Amino acid sequence: MRTVGVEEELLLLDAESGKPRALSAAVLAAARCEAAASVEVFEAELQREQLEFATRPQSRMEDLAAEVVRWRAEAARHAERSGCAVAALATSPLPVHPSLSTGERYRWMRERYGLTADEQLTCGCHVHVSVESDEEGVAVLDRIRGWLPVLLALSGNSPFWQGRDSGYASYRSRVWGRWPSAGPVEPFGSAARYHELVRSMIATGALRDPGMIYFDARLSYTYPTVEIRVADVCLDASSTALLATLVRALVETAARAWRDGEPPSAHSVALLRLATWRAAREGVDGRLVHPFTMEPAPAEAVVRALFDHVRDALEDNGDLLPAQDALAGLLKTGNGAQIQRDLLRRSGDLSEVVAACVRRTQN
Repeated sequence: MRTVGVEEELLLLDAESGKPRALSAAVLAAARCEAAASVEVFEAELQREQLEFATRPQSRMEDLAAEVVRWRAEAARHAERSGCAVAALATSPLPVHPSLSTGERYRWMRERYGLTADEQLTCGCHVHVSVESDEEGVAVLDRIRGWLPVLLALSGNSPFWQGRDSGYASYRSRVWGRWPSAGPVEPFGSAARYHELVRSMIATGALRDPGMIYFDARLSYTYPTVEIRVADVCLDASSTALLATLVRALVETAARAWRDGEPPSAHSVALLRLATWRAAREGVDGRLVHPFTMEPAPAEAVVRALFDHVRDALEDNGDLLPAQDALAGLLKTGNGAQIQRDLLRRSGDLSEVVAACVRRTQN
């Protein structure tokens, strides 16, 4: 059974006002004074208002879900000791002027990308799924391209930007798309072609290193995994677990298709960009581009098409019934964007929205 690991980026916030706080160094110091070096799971990110953690690879989704809950709670505890709180929000609902983290790499990014780096306070969720080889990994990347927008729609958790409703379920993805290497890509065909493209992209001088290959899904440059990077950080830990479950099943389904000699779809990058835009705009509360027809269809129908597409892998992994229940719950309550907007309608105050999301992050 393939192992799965998750990286989540969290916002650091003032517990009372809900405004982001540039306290990542203090939170990391609080975490590291307790943990042995081998157990360090928290890291800094681009902006000092962010904190990232990574789970260990897990085979059982129950264990992965428990780790996500555990590290969110630990992040909250260390943040409280440092005078702030954490929230699983993909953008700050309240206005913010981000503070770039220190270090030579981040200085290079500011000099190279200017306002793109300065304004980039967004939090994503990256799911790593083990693969047997780079060849299998690239075959998977080629065969999951059309489904990645559906994952974005499910995870949409960034409706607000600088104190305003953006009109999007995932405005994070629109801000993230400013990076020169971000977004969907064409089929590669082989691991050799994938690696040659990465080398050529870095050789342009527009990117510093392989860590700046920001494709919606890529081969990890540090682990033997494919890394699906398209999603917002999810408000609820249960949604993170569902996302990871669907991603593992999607990877397994694509690998089986490759072994059976089934070719990948020939969707153009232009169409995939439009499908991604629609997913960002509407989330699960509108219409999405169906990967089979590349035409609009009700979001719930497209989400259920994804579920049907990976059903055999879910069943073989023992994940079918838990995933069914989790998906039904998400479609009933809505993704993070819908929950945030519902909170604002009830309270009329973005600070109250943030406070509710701080509490919900640890549930």
